[in-house]
Amino acid sequence: MTTTISYFESSDNANAVKPSVAIVGAGVIGLGIGWRLAAAGCRVDVFDKGEAGTGASHAAAGMLAAGVEVEPGEEGQLPLNRHSQELWPGFAAELRAASGIDVELRTEGTLVVALNADDVARLRFNFDLQKSLGLDHAWLSGAEVKRREPYLHTGTVAAIHSPGDHQVDNRKVAAALKAAFGRAGGILHENTPIAEILTEGGRATGVLPEGGEPHRADVTVLAAGAWSRAIPGLPDGARPPVRPVKGQMAALRMDPHEPLLRHVVWTPGVYLVPRLDGRLVIGATVEERGFDTTLTAGGVMSLIEGAWRALPGIEELPIDELWVGFRPGSRDDAPILGPSALDGLVLATGHHRNGILLTPITANAVSDLILTGRIADVIRPFGIDRFAAKAAPSRPDSMADPRADPRREQT
Repeated sequence: MTTTISYFESSDNANAVKPSVAIVGAGVIGLGIGWRLAAAGCRVDVFDKGEAGTGASHAAAGMLAAGVEVEPGEEGQLPLNRHSQELWPGFAAELRAASGIDVELRTEGTLVVALNADDVARLRFNFDLQKSLGLDHAWLSGAEVKRREPYLHTGTVAAIHSPGDHQVDNRKVAAALKAAFGRAGGILHENTPIAEILTEGGRATGVLPEGGEPHRADVTVLAAGAWSRAIPGLPDGARPPVRPVKGQMAALRMDPHEPLLRHVVWTPGVYLVPRLDGRLVIGATVEERGFDTTLTAGGVMSLIEGAWRALPGIEELPIDELWVGFRPGSRDDAPILGPSALDGLVLATGHHRNGILLTPITANAVSDLILTGRIADVIRPFGIDRFAAKAAPSRPDSMADPRADPRREQT
């Protein structure tokens, strides 16, 4: 069972002393929590082993795809995902005001396309599931799809249109959160690996940076993504079951004035995310390879070929970038949010493919937990104690097909 954090001050008392907080991980999750807490008057120090926002936050595609990503067995995540998705317009506006950076929230919606009869059968199954869950999705004929996106393959048969599934530029989100955190008074420690989570008397008391002095804090937040499990100093009951899930990705360069694509498009093999500056992001492989940073011929080929089958015009586009990222996957691929078995330690990790989507709700709910002691109902099902209650089988390293379902993408 998880415990509550013993250090809380009531948010109703404006004169209450706020807790000091140490956050391990300067991705969008750690920075988002840090920004909220610093703005509330807490002393907040965020530590990262590298530069802020250069891990999964940098590698992501920025899709806010609460609707089209729903699959059988994952319906339980839909309320959390949709809640956070609904927060994004206000969150983006607030972040722009606080940082001066526009994160480029685009609201054209998302298309999931079928290129042949087999694709249509799978698409219809997903459509029926999504409609049964109350999602406002529409079924489009091939002709209707081509009217929206004329450069898609002439053989496109049908599509699901999700008007509420949008995108942001994830790299600008990371930059904006870094700036907003600093402007709110937060202290960022980049290139500062953590040697140990400090504990004393059965509670977390801060962190020990490698080669540095102990940094004491009333509350410690573990938000180190795929690296969260490896941070030393945690008892077994507080160590989150998070593993790295490798994803290879690519970006091509379109003419920003005459782009080949305007909607986010999911194909049977890859997804395509057009940026306002002309970049076309293509993702993503799904590989159980640990922290393997290798770009492979098979992985890159699967991305380019999958994109070309849906959007033939890409064959003349220059390659802008190739990269690898690591999704923080938990045993059930859902986030781990809230108190841990170690008093004073809060977990905010395991977001897998939904880190960008879940940034607003994670920042709000975790900061509120630290400030008030309240666990928001929407995150209550995602505590670490669910793994103690229901043991799950381990995932073998053999689950490493680089052409796997793109719905397990790095977002």
